[in-house]
Order: sequence, then C-alpha cells, then structure tokens
Amino acid sequence: MKKYLSTLLAVCLVLTALSMPASALEYTFDNPPTGDFGTPTSTEDIIQTGAEPANKDRSKSSALIPPGFGTPTSYLPNSGEYLTPNLAADGPLSGNYTLTVTGGMDGGTPALPGAVDTSAPTSPAYPTTSGPVTAFTDVTADLYYRNGSLGTLEIPSIGLSVNIYQGTDSAALKKGAGHFTNTSIWNGNVALAGHNRGINNHFGKIHTLDTGNTITLTTALGTRTYTVTSVAKVDVMDNTMLEATSDNCITLFTCVMNQPSYRWCVRAVEA
Repeated sequence: MKKYLSTLLAVCLVLTALSMPASALEYTFDNPPTGDFGTPTSTEDIIQTGAEPANKDRSKSSALIPPGFGTPTSYLPNSGEYLTPNLAADGPLSGNYTLTVTGGMDGGTPALPGAVDTSAPTSPAYPTTSGPVTAFTDVTADLYYRNGSLGTLEIPSIGLSVNIYQGTDSAALKKGAGHFTNTSIWNGNVALAGHNRGINNHFGKIHTLDTGNTITLTTALGTRTYTVTSVAKVDVMDNTMLEATSDNCITLFTCVMNQPSYRWCVRAVEA
C-alpha cells in the first residue's frame, strides 16, 4: 500500500510540473532596427587638392597598381604601374609616345614604342605638323640583361655605379635603382628612383650634385651621357618631372631625410 501511495504521489508531482504556465519559459526576439546593416566603425576623409577635368576616365582602363609602401614614390601621384597599359588613355602604350608614319599616307609603316622615330616625315604627301615630338622608348623583353636589369647608371662625381631594375617597389629598390614604369627607358625622359639611407642608399648623395656634373646611362640600346642642369627639392605631389619630353634627359628621385613631404629631384640633359 505504501509503495502504491509513493508511486501515486510521484505521478502527481510530475503532472503538476507539466501543468505550469508555458509563458514562464517563453521569450521573444526584438525586430532589428531600420537602416543600413554593418554600420562602419571608422571613416575615411577624401581630400581633393584641385579641380578634376571633365569626363575623367575612372574605369579599369586607367587603374594604377600603387607602388610599394614606404618606397620613394609611394607619395607621388600616378607613379604606379597601369593595370591595363594597352587600354589606358595616358598609359605608356597610348599617351606617352607619338605614333609616326614613314613612307607617306599611302602604305606608311607606323613606328611603335621601342623604335620611336622623332625625325620629320620627308614625304610631301604627308601633312606637316608644328611643335616638338614627344619621344618615348618602351621596355621590351629584349632590353633586359641576363641578371634581370635594364642597364647601369654611373655618376663619377659621387662614386655611384648601380644597376637599374624595372619598377619602383621595394623589391626593385632593394637591388638597385628603380625605373618608373610609365616613363621611357631610352629616348625622351628616363626617370629613376633610389633609396637615400640604409644598406642600399644608392641615391644618398644625389642632392650634392652640381650643375655640369655628368651622368651616364647604359642600356642594351647604347650608352648616353647627360649633364646635370638642376637639383631641387620638390613636393611629393609634384609629378611634372615624370612627364614625357621631346629631348633626351634623365631624372632622378629620392626621399629627403626626415622630410616625408618632399623629394630630391635631379634633372640632367643629354650632353
């Protein structure tokens, strides 16, 4: 009898527990607030220093691969490599050379980058134009030496002799002087960059050059000697000295010690 009563009591307790109001175990979810999800935790200020030209090309055709972080050209605008150089309106395959035609308008042969003809056409059937012709020589596979360099740069007055490598990223400047990929390698303006401190401080003394000092460039296309015409400290945002020219010149860039807003710029013209 006692066992029966114990069993009956246990069943009653279980039934009592199961009969508790379900509201005691219920909970609800609040609806998410209206508005954008994933609100950013930081903001980035975009500073525009000047008016942009109308209808500026912002497509992938004009996109630039930025130079390496901390390199002498990391603060120079438009100093990176074109993502699609064959499509970019201002790229080395479109805007930095003049397409000349020899042999008259009928059956003429275009001169492509790497073999730019800066002479005036002689055919009377070809329309004449006035003004300087922009010279440009593109970097092609046949211009590389076996060690991967594009040539050598020599400045006797500061005891400099250094190999030149394509690009201005940290990998290129670690090996020697770096060549701005959007500038010429022979005809016109050849622009180079280099470190001015550390183990590879190849350009550490270029700011001590004087007018009249000589600079020698040797590539697979030959050897050319230049005479220094200017040594100046320029703003990092000033890229005018990277522009293509009609005359043969060489331009050297390096950082200014403890002044990240400036760069040393040396310009020399063919002797």
